[in-house]
Amino acid sequence: MNEIKRLFDFPYYQLENFPLKEALATKYGNEWKTLSTQEYIDQANTISRGLLRLGIKPNDKIAVISTSNRTEWNVMDIGILQIGAQNVPIYPTISEEDYEYVLNHSEAIYCFVSDKEVLSKVNRIKGTTELKGVYSFDDIPGCQNWKEILEQGKDKGNQDEVEALKAAVKPDDLATLIYTSGTTGRPKGVMLTHNNIVSNVLGSAPRVPFDTGTYVALSFLPVCHIFERMILYLYQYYSVSIYFAESIEKISDNLKEVKPHVITAVPRLLEKVYDKIIAKGTALEGIKKKLFFWAVELGLEYEPYGANGWWYETKLKIARKIIFSKWKEGLGGNIELIVSGSAALQPRLARVFAAAEIPVMEGYGLTETSPVIAVNDERNHGFKIGTVGKVLDNVEVKIAEDGEILAKGPNIMRGYYKDEGKTREVLNNDFFHTGDIGEIDKDGFLKITDRKKEMFKTSGGKYVAPQLIENTMKQSRFIEQIMVVGDGEKMPSALIQPNYEFITDWAKRKNIDLGKGSESEIANNKLVIERIQEEVDFYNQKFGKWERVKTFALTPDAWTIDDGHLTPTMKLKRRIIREKYKDLYEKLYGRF
Repeated sequence: MNEIKRLFDFPYYQLENFPLKEALATKYGNEWKTLSTQEYIDQANTISRGLLRLGIKPNDKIAVISTSNRTEWNVMDIGILQIGAQNVPIYPTISEEDYEYVLNHSEAIYCFVSDKEVLSKVNRIKGTTELKGVYSFDDIPGCQNWKEILEQGKDKGNQDEVEALKAAVKPDDLATLIYTSGTTGRPKGVMLTHNNIVSNVLGSAPRVPFDTGTYVALSFLPVCHIFERMILYLYQYYSVSIYFAESIEKISDNLKEVKPHVITAVPRLLEKVYDKIIAKGTALEGIKKKLFFWAVELGLEYEPYGANGWWYETKLKIARKIIFSKWKEGLGGNIELIVSGSAALQPRLARVFAAAEIPVMEGYGLTETSPVIAVNDERNHGFKIGTVGKVLDNVEVKIAEDGEILAKGPNIMRGYYKDEGKTREVLNNDFFHTGDIGEIDKDGFLKITDRKKEMFKTSGGKYVAPQLIENTMKQSRFIEQIMVVGDGEKMPSALIQPNYEFITDWAKRKNIDLGKGSESEIANNKLVIERIQEEVDFYNQKFGKWERVKTFALTPDAWTIDDGHLTPTMKLKRRIIREKYKDLYEKLYGRF
């Protein structure tokens, strides 16, 4: 097979060009269990035969909800797609109400779940859906297991039917419905065809420096999100062995076990990794501590391609040997590339990780664009800090008069499922309106400056771009999350979720009494508020007077996905946060 046209062509391409003994690997208990490329394809065909015997037909929708990434998800994906049905992945952490909405809106007739927790949520709303059955990957008493489908598919008598259905799937056929987590309103079902995603994989492939068949990846970002899903197909294209992390909590252990060459990450995770490294450095003493922070300061000045000159590069070589090599060891020792997406990466992190020989290549895209529009590439001067890289060769971008980024190409979605009105709003003259504000610099690098919908105007008529301010303020180790507000108000203010863990350690070092140390006590502690004021004052200096955060309030609890503050990709749900802290908001502006 020389040409990949449909998503299920990727494993077959791998089999023909560079088959792997360990194509997919998941840890069950204390043991990593692997599937070879051939076993992966064999299981996918078995699933296809089993689904046909279950009565699945082309264009039927099958929902897959998994708490963690695992081999079964990928086998199901190929098994569903190659008989012309559609995979509807659902975020495990959304509310039961949203489960019900997505299952009904997509008209899913079967659902595959990973574990007991997801199953219980599905069971509570199953009666109001069209679901004919629910199967689980884990062994759960009282629930049908996915192995029953494998059992039904053991008989190869209907493989000819599978082959005929495979041949009938066209590149422009619908492959998946991905419901955007959305920061406002109901999730929208993004319709992506086989060609949308295939073209994006093949368009992104030249930007990643993989040697076919030699790399190992650790996958942990949710596969229900198009970013990680597209990356998994890209790994398959390059015959990268994919290991699935057990959970976010166990990433550190899994990194040391798997020793991956490549991972994907969201900026929030990289911020946490950096904060932990700095916390360890702070605990050092004497010359070790001095050397550690000398290396960090050096890293924060990093510029690619030796732009700082030979003396800087000489010092960097020493820092890499004595300090940064230990950072790399913490990520398994082999890491060569981290691909970052979903939100803006702080330039200081791009600098310090690149200095540590852990290059973070930031990219940009949306679910509606399958997802990549642009991405950095360390080779050939294709990496510029503070940008999301150059636009892919098979994608066209233009900047509208109001600064909005418009994109066109084979990766642009077909539209929103059952919503022509919203589709027309964002698709105009073949260009997709991203809702992001940006610019392309003289060297062809794309820079994102803010979300169009999130920019606001103060009562004095001044525009404020909150994301830029938030991203800068989050560099403070005292600030875990921040939301800049002030639409129609006289000045910008902020709701801040303190970094409770760091502040607790800081208070111990400074002998500050935090009482029992509850989140509420920390948020109301006068010395904590004064210290965070210092941080806000420091970062405010980077902005014009009209943009500066004049007042802030600390929230007495953590902002989480489960409590509705954040989307599954860690974006702020602004309307909900403002509603939850309505009283604090009113106090910011002197209204009680």
